[in-house]
Amino acid sequence: MRGVVELDDKMLKEQAAGVPTDLNTHNQPTWCPGCGNFGIFTALKNAFLELSLDPSTILCVEGIGCHGHVVNFLQVNHFEGLHGRPLPIAQGAKLANHELNVFVLTGDGDCLGEGGNHFLHALRRNVDLVCLIHNNQRYSLTTGQTSPTTEQGDRTKTSLKGVLEKPVNPVALAIASGGGFVARGFAGDVDHLAKMIVAAHRHKGFAVVDILQPCVTFNKLNTFDYFLKRVYKLGEQEGYQPNDKQMAFKKSLEWGERIPIGIFYQEERPVYEEQLPQLAHASLVESKVESFDFEKILQVYS
Repeated sequence: MRGVVELDDKMLKEQAAGVPTDLNTHNQPTWCPGCGNFGIFTALKNAFLELSLDPSTILCVEGIGCHGHVVNFLQVNHFEGLHGRPLPIAQGAKLANHELNVFVLTGDGDCLGEGGNHFLHALRRNVDLVCLIHNNQRYSLTTGQTSPTTEQGDRTKTSLKGVLEKPVNPVALAIASGGGFVARGFAGDVDHLAKMIVAAHRHKGFAVVDILQPCVTFNKLNTFDYFLKRVYKLGEQEGYQPNDKQMAFKKSLEWGERIPIGIFYQEERPVYEEQLPQLAHASLVESKVESFDFEKILQVYS
């Protein structure tokens, strides 16, 4: 995957002069004015610059949703997959090339609806990559239907009398399913969100950041004002230890008048790719593949 990105003249001149590039393409973002994706987009670029990542080594894997439009606006490598399937693609890419900096950009429907099974097993597997959940509590690309995280009782075009099901809690689910790094950010606090993305990347293993992302067009309940009145940072609370799993799970259930953001839980454990004898010393792109006679293999099973 290295060298796939072809930097434009502006980026090449900036790099030659030792100036960090802004990673923007020539395309202007087309999200709705005020969309939470703008805050996430800015925080992601700031995190890349803070980490001093070479754009040619960054792979962003997107699912289907409003977040997926970032492939047109961010000048790094991209792979936009099928609905609900960015995690298998991202894990395959990381297993093939350990040097890639892999970031999954996915939505609450994409990750927790269509891709819910992949999310659970990625948490167990612990491949070294970052999963950013753009959680706007709607299927907004298809004009605002109920998603797995829509609040119970909230009305959408597919729940005219209010949602009957209890919502999925991405943070609690990730902690309970064995996640080694579980955090939450808010699109309205770009600096804090960028810090969460940086910390997630620096963690060795599968890292999840649930991002509260207001949808200004289809979600009139969970607005910027709604979250600004409720969010508080875990790091500012005395005595909170992100290595205490029971405390982390208890905090993950807090929702309503007070909503915590920050790193809920973090633990170091072996990553998947280091436990495979075939990949322990080198990734697939670095491994020498010996020639073999495929016809002989077919004859064994014929």
